[in-house]
Amino acid sequence: MTLFAYCGLNCSECPALRATVSGNPETRKQIAEEWSEIYSADIDPEDINCMGCSTKDERKFSHCFNCSIRQCAMEKSLSSCHECSDYPCVDLQEFFELVPEAEINLERLRDPERH
Repeated sequence: MTLFAYCGLNCSECPALRATVSGNPETRKQIAEEWSEIYSADIDPEDINCMGCSTKDERKFSHCFNCSIRQCAMEKSLSSCHECSDYPCVDLQEFFELVPEAEINLERLRDPERH
């Protein structure tokens, strides 16, 4: 089963989720180093502990707790942004510019017969 974040990211393919499932601390360390460099951020291996932002599991990547898209979807009790009457909002449109595959995923969820 494929697990999507509220924004349309495919959590099933996410290195953080895979590292969490594997339980391998070296994998977490490697991802933290890579992401710190890619995103010019200070990411610790402990931050690489996530089971998907839309799950009830408390393990989330540190950014999930600050994500405005996640907060909005949770406040509206949506399973993902594809259900929102305001879709696509400004936040999503800006996010889609950075991660176009998230838009493709949400469009597929909105209209599975068309895709």
